Amino acid sequence: MKGRIEINRERCKECHLCIAACKQRCITPSPEYNTMGYRPVSPGDSRDCTGCTLCAVVCPEVAIEVYREE
Repeated sequence: MKGRIEINRERCKECHLCIAACKQRCITPSPEYNTMGYRPVSPGDSRDCTGCTLCAVVCPEVAIEVYREE
């Protein structure tokens, strides 16, 4: 099963819990800042994403949505 993630950059507060949770290393830190002054994460190479939802589960700001494709 293939997955895809979308990250709400304005909700992300740069805790990086999702980076640690992602077994496929599909999430990377972003060099740009959001309007709150945080550097949100961004989907890196999402070709390896399995749609496991671990990143969304650990996100305290509910900034990540996971979509599964067959």
